[in-house]
Amino acid sequence: MVDTAAPLQSVPELRQQLITRQSEPEVSVGSITEAGLAAYADLARRGVFSPSQSPTWITGWVKNLRPEVIVATLTRDGQPAFSVALEIVRRGPLRVAAFMSGRHANGNMPPVSAAFANAATSADIYAVVAAIGKARPDIDVIALERLAAGIGGVRNPLLLLPHIQSPNLSLAVDLTGGFEALLGRASGKRKRKKHRSQMRKFEAAGGFRRIEAKTEAEANVLLDAFFAMKEVRFRKAGIANVFAEPEVQAFFRTIFAEALKEPKPPFMLHGLEVCGKIRAVTGSSRCADRLICEFGAIADDDMAFASPGEFLFFDNIEEACRDGLSVYDFSVGDEPYKRLWCDLEIHQFNALVPLSVKGRAYAAAMRGATRLKTFVKSNRLTWKLVKTFRKKTAARAETADD
Repeated sequence: MVDTAAPLQSVPELRQQLITRQSEPEVSVGSITEAGLAAYADLARRGVFSPSQSPTWITGWVKNLRPEVIVATLTRDGQPAFSVALEIVRRGPLRVAAFMSGRHANGNMPPVSAAFANAATSADIYAVVAAIGKARPDIDVIALERLAAGIGGVRNPLLLLPHIQSPNLSLAVDLTGGFEALLGRASGKRKRKKHRSQMRKFEAAGGFRRIEAKTEAEANVLLDAFFAMKEVRFRKAGIANVFAEPEVQAFFRTIFAEALKEPKPPFMLHGLEVCGKIRAVTGSSRCADRLICEFGAIADDDMAFASPGEFLFFDNIEEACRDGLSVYDFSVGDEPYKRLWCDLEIHQFNALVPLSVKGRAYAAAMRGATRLKTFVKSNRLTWKLVKTFRKKTAARAETADD
């Protein structure tokens, strides 16, 4: 890992060095256009990228949120080799260039050709940074958060920038050998017994079925249920609802609808229906040899005692094994229900590149905040106390509102 404790250069020195490096290779920076999106999609077809940096995701966010966007593209030997799309957001008095969709985007890796990614140097990536700083001198800091280490054996070239580990751990399941082999490693007898018990409970309640959205209408039904479930869960947990804004909900409707137009949808929705009502929902993405659970929720109702979410995960993981995938990724968040399955821990990273004096102060403060969050979340007792405090505060606020 890069030594993030090493002293940084002064802002004028850094900017001058970055601008000097811009001449080789060639980098272009501009606002997003239809032609720009087409070029971005073309590089994605030839390269490697994470779901949250896919053309479907980027286009959906631009369409529904209409952010101020810049796209930086590095060209080598006349061919685009790396491209990153960033939205310009206000964080207090600063202008920050960040990945689109904020906390919804995890495991980030922009489109890159495998040949370039594995041969890239820090000078190449600093050339991209320099071009952004020259084209947009009003930007104070480039914040590249929740970076994946790599995808499918291709390293993430953005980790050539100084970076620190993200406080948010991702948990995943090794699917090597198939579902039976997995159960043999992960208390399979107990899991099967519980799964059969859940089936009996669901049958007794009026029957059940697992749903995969195959049409836009079916996707919207599952998303309607998911948004309602999340609103209740976040409110009770005392957490801000990141799915609350109508534009954000429209974004998710867009990407799941667009995905259905492809022969092998990169995004998919599953649900568990019991007695005619949706009780659990997961939204997933495909990335190389893995299936990633981007989000999930269960209904807080009379069937919650039967753990419909765990039941749906069992079926999703079994299907991922049948599809020949190597990893089932629960994405960001360390939760007990994930630990029941997971034997892999995946770390993501944050890279903060200041381009002004204000940006330098912001980057230092954010690094400190990240280290504090990492300490809190890595200490089970401390993290449990924080979550308990949130819930109690939310309960008091709800009582006061009544």
